[in-house]
Amino acid sequence: MSITRRRALQLGAATALLGLLPATARAADNGGEILRQWYKVVLMLVRHTATYSPPVASRAFAYLGVAAYQAVASGSTSLVSLAGQLNGLKALPPRDPAKTYSDAVITHCVMASAVKSFFGNTGPTGQRVMAAAEKKLKGDALQGLAPDVVEASLSYGEALKAAIIDWSATDGGAVIENMGFPMAYEVSKEPGHWNPTSAIRQQQFPLLPKWGQNRTFAMPSGASCGLPPPIPFSEDPSSAFYKQARDVYDVTTHLTPEQVAIARFWSDDPMLSFTPPGHWIAIAHDLLAQEKAGLDRSAEVMMRLGVAMADGFIGCWNAKYQFDYVRPVSVIKKLIDAKWEPLLITPPFPEYPSGHSTESGAAAAVLTSIYGENFAFADRSHERDGLGARNFPSFTAAANEAGISRMYGGIHFRPAIEQGLEQGRCIAQFAIGLRTRSST
Repeated sequence: MSITRRRALQLGAATALLGLLPATARAADNGGEILRQWYKVVLMLVRHTATYSPPVASRAFAYLGVAAYQAVASGSTSLVSLAGQLNGLKALPPRDPAKTYSDAVITHCVMASAVKSFFGNTGPTGQRVMAAAEKKLKGDALQGLAPDVVEASLSYGEALKAAIIDWSATDGGAVIENMGFPMAYEVSKEPGHWNPTSAIRQQQFPLLPKWGQNRTFAMPSGASCGLPPPIPFSEDPSSAFYKQARDVYDVTTHLTPEQVAIARFWSDDPMLSFTPPGHWIAIAHDLLAQEKAGLDRSAEVMMRLGVAMADGFIGCWNAKYQFDYVRPVSVIKKLIDAKWEPLLITPPFPEYPSGHSTESGAAAAVLTSIYGENFAFADRSHERDGLGARNFPSFTAAANEAGISRMYGGIHFRPAIEQGLEQGRCIAQFAIGLRTRSST
């Protein structure tokens, strides 16, 4: 993407925020919309903040989802706190029973404050967008409320945000140095192991090699949904390894226009998009907007989705660095065709399993648990980028397409896709199993 086009997208996103919400709805009625508008801001910030690779983006979505959910649950008689359910999350600040609060104001406050904390390193455009959003959405949230309600709500929102940020600081992923690339790393010299696929100096070491050791959210550890080993390396043309490489080569050298479109639709490259987890957040955002979902439902959906995808990337990265598997481009160029090039740029980290597949499998399982097995929808996530909508008969079908898109792009072997989808479905069960509703 050219610098000019990227600048236009940045300015367009900032300008769009000026018309966020109509000034007519009362805060009590528009809490769900205020939350969804904050997610629109976050999607833009992920797109234009340099350190936000897909795993890092998923982490932010999870913490923001938990913060928004707790903002509502703290004063609800039907929603249950996640304290004691999520790893390391202890008792959170309670509301003062002697005071009156606004859920919408608390949610706005905790989102505005947390977004500034998570995206404090974004550039000048992002800083302007955050400031504009905070001013506009604060006005929408506060209208018609008594001063004492506003004061109590803003104060509580800040206290809740501080507790969430303190919790996030100890998970192992709070500090991202050198864009996530280690300053020193021993790359294996053994055949079949990952080796650099980019000429960029920074990418001679792989991205976020310790991410799989981070504290998880709902699942017990990064190894909770482990995978069988990938196919052993072999240069023998009759071997299973060679055949899986030949499979990628044969598919990518005969791509149909539809397969090319699928690969590009799901590519979701960092800095050029809102990343793969952002893609699924955008899908959920649109579905919630279509149903005009209230604040409690919007917060619960985004929380479950964010937690599942964040755990998905931890689990995926745990497996990636356990197996340290070679990428198709390294194999095909050596064994099959030295002039072959993949359609998409190969990401700078090990191959197995596919990150797109794991997080898509997790996201689809969560959304299926909410909307049902055969929920048809249109994915319009990339319309602003000039890509048309894609229609799916179910979330599972969308996840399957996201997975196979990586083979069409030439960057994954088929088993990494199949096992990644299965891993994602396994990981999602921990987020789905969170207790959010009281029995009374």
